[in-house]
Amino acid sequence: MPSEISSAPAPPAAGGDRLLEVIGLSSQYGPVRAIHQIDLGVSAGELVAIVGGNGAGKTTLLHTLSGLQPASAGRISFDGQDITRWPPHRIVAAGICQVLEGRQVFAPLTVEDNLRLGGYRQRRDSAWLGQQQERVYTLFPILAERRRQLAGTLSGGQQQMLAIGRALLGRPRLLLLDEPSMGLAPLLVEEIFRVIVELNGRGVTILLVEQNARAALAIAGRGYILETGRIAKTAPAAELLADDDVRRAYLGY
Repeated sequence: MPSEISSAPAPPAAGGDRLLEVIGLSSQYGPVRAIHQIDLGVSAGELVAIVGGNGAGKTTLLHTLSGLQPASAGRISFDGQDITRWPPHRIVAAGICQVLEGRQVFAPLTVEDNLRLGGYRQRRDSAWLGQQQERVYTLFPILAERRRQLAGTLSGGQQQMLAIGRALLGRPRLLLLDEPSMGLAPLLVEEIFRVIVELNGRGVTILLVEQNARAALAIAGRGYILETGRIAKTAPAAELLADDDVRRAYLGY
């Protein structure tokens, strides 16, 4: 991993309506600690990027926030509630929805059935579900065309669209995106990032984990650099894009 980014992390952005606050968060696999003493915050309406190389702990961090990986130390607060020990289903019910790395769609089911499963917790509000499903089809017209196609037969980019759409049916107050550009052609990456910006513009709060640092920081308001399980630096995204150390280590120029 690059070692030249060594600034002490600044505190999360203060003020606003803090939706997510993470203090001293650590998580480990057996004796191996994957993330160490993470402090970060996301205010309502923000688009915040977490960037770093392979093995930096980005996915572990998101899994810990969504309850898929237990925390070994620290605290996760969502909308003022301590959710550190909550199970995943309760975290989803509170409004944190994650789009997992690698899409993880239900391959034997149709596009429409995948979306319906995403809205399972909202099933009593059939009017909202119907409206939201149509919004997803408007956001991703190709899914409307293929609503009866098996998800496993979609292209990688279409599966990523479906995974995002499925998460939106969960009525997220905070959307966690894990490597949405992974394995996609450049034009599809551009489309996915356009949609992320559009969703944020509609008021969806987003925490974006992404190895494509340049693309992520170009659309985010703030960014965190994660290096070997620790926050190495945090600043407004524009400052990180202009930082010589960040450019050399992560942006390739």
